[in-house]
Amino acid sequence: MGSSLDRRTAIRTSALGFLGLTYTFSSAKAGKAEPKMNTIPEHFPYIDPEIVSDVVGKSHFDLEAVKKLVDERPELARSAWDWRFGDFESAVGAASHVGRRDIALYLIGKGARPTIFTHAMLGQLEIVKATIESVPGIQRTMGPHGISLLDHAYAGEHMKDKMTSLEVENVQRTIEYLENLGDAGGEDYVTLSAGEQTKYLGDYMYGEKEHEGFSIKLNMRKLMALAPIGEFGGALYKSGDNKFFYNGSPSVQVTFDIENEIVKSLTLSEPGLSLKAEKVS
Repeated sequence: MGSSLDRRTAIRTSALGFLGLTYTFSSAKAGKAEPKMNTIPEHFPYIDPEIVSDVVGKSHFDLEAVKKLVDERPELARSAWDWRFGDFESAVGAASHVGRRDIALYLIGKGARPTIFTHAMLGQLEIVKATIESVPGIQRTMGPHGISLLDHAYAGEHMKDKMTSLEVENVQRTIEYLENLGDAGGEDYVTLSAGEQTKYLGDYMYGEKEHEGFSIKLNMRKLMALAPIGEFGGALYKSGDNKFFYNGSPSVQVTFDIENEIVKSLTLSEPGLSLKAEKVS
């Protein structure tokens, strides 16, 4: 009896242990078990999305914060985040388009998967050339946030004061190569002056709750950006009269309704959804 009970206890302990739980047995209660549960994360067995978002966000600018997160969990070097409507960005992708070669190289050392955008930023010309020669036209593919391959190469000069002369030369050679291709600079969207942008800026509501709306603001690149109220947003690229694409996502369109030169509302459209929001400020 005792050996059979011990075996059952061992099996149940092993199974619960796999789920992150602890199980204790009290002999004083004649075979009655008293389970004790550790705190299980809300998204278990997935990594908390807030941690993933933090790694990708910090990979734009904060090496020490990234190290603190990734040293503990090296798999986070492969983190990727959707900044809404399919604007996927990896941690190494974030470092790549802002020219943080130090963060990119650290992440690669921890197992991140570099892409052609990373290689362009790092000035790894032979890899960039080989990729384009093997996949003709890939130079026209846009990176995260609709940022072009050529712009990633330009970003490679952002840390030139901390780079060797050879590293700077390699980046410049990569820039020259991509410029000469003639089509690595991305889509030709209509540009807006600061004065033209002003009329679109403000808050738009589609519901009665305070979070049921959008804000149109200018981002760090001085482009109009759309986001849920109080959050960071993606750039809007003008494609026609009062029409914009969201962050290079071709199926997501934002159209503004204007009367007498005054913006009244916007309509966000994606496959299966059309949402109108009234301008309130």
